Amino acid sequence: MTFRRQLVAAAALAAFSFAAPMTAQAQTVLKASDVHPVGYPNVVAVENLGKKLEAATKGKFKLQMFAGGVLGSEKEVVEQTQVGAIQIARISLGILGPVVPDVNVFNMPFVFRDEAHMRAVIDGPIGKELMDKISASPARLVALGWMDSGSRSLYTKKEVKTPADLKGLKIRVMGNPLFVDTMNAMGGNGITMGHNDTFSALQTNVVDGAENNPPTLFTANHYTTGVKYYAQTTHLIIPEIFVMSKVTWDKMSKDEQALVMKFSREAQMEQRALWDKSVAEYSTKLKAAGIQFVNVDKKPFYDATAPVRAKHGAQYAELIKRIEAVK
Repeated sequence: MTFRRQLVAAAALAAFSFAAPMTAQAQTVLKASDVHPVGYPNVVAVENLGKKLEAATKGKFKLQMFAGGVLGSEKEVVEQTQVGAIQIARISLGILGPVVPDVNVFNMPFVFRDEAHMRAVIDGPIGKELMDKISASPARLVALGWMDSGSRSLYTKKEVKTPADLKGLKIRVMGNPLFVDTMNAMGGNGITMGHNDTFSALQTNVVDGAENNPPTLFTANHYTTGVKYYAQTTHLIIPEIFVMSKVTWDKMSKDEQALVMKFSREAQMEQRALWDKSVAEYSTKLKAAGIQFVNVDKKPFYDATAPVRAKHGAQYAELIKRIEAVK
């Protein structure tokens, strides 16, 4: 076991010990994890799910949130959730893609026209089908619901308006070959690393930029590292997923599972409203801090990534047609 994994395991054990109930009645503590900080829309929505579940089960289940990545990177959190050390996790599809390949259809560049299109897809039959595939896969995860993570665009220290402007720039991307191929096709040099490592990499010029949404750019303090420009490529519009460990799910009664699913659907819609509000607020804060939002012609970036869709999307050709047909 690596030193980092030992630290993560120790943190998980400490979290369990701290969370263990000291009451006479049996209580199950559900540890929830998110790399985002306290107060982030995703974190708040899952916390509220837990409050509803605790009230509905008269305290049988109590959720304890570990935000800010304290239980490890998203990859490490997925591994802990698979074995039941973490009960509920909000994770990026970029991380889940290598575990459940079918979700990669949502990870492809420019597969959605805009965020409204993405929401129509995840709220409909296609979204349910993919959740069912996750739950039925060997990943030992039960899909609870989708979350909105907005549009991912480029933030850099040098202004980027065209693919040519990205030449020679090292850009942090999530750990999925699809995202490396996407960034390379767009003209940059895709560098994979965990979310928690990105701040120091930007600060020390290990990378020249990254790609994400405005709330993350602000809350992760990436805007303080010398980043000056936010080029609105919206090359990725990737929904996120929150899941429960199948180890935990299988110990619940059918009625308890139904409650979890009901409150998860409510959490999905609550997170969306919180998300829209946060994007507006954080965009305003970023502009006040001096970040320049750059409007770009998206067509050159769309055209440049055509080989990526051809390479990674061939096996999803029919599903992509169905996504395109959603109004």
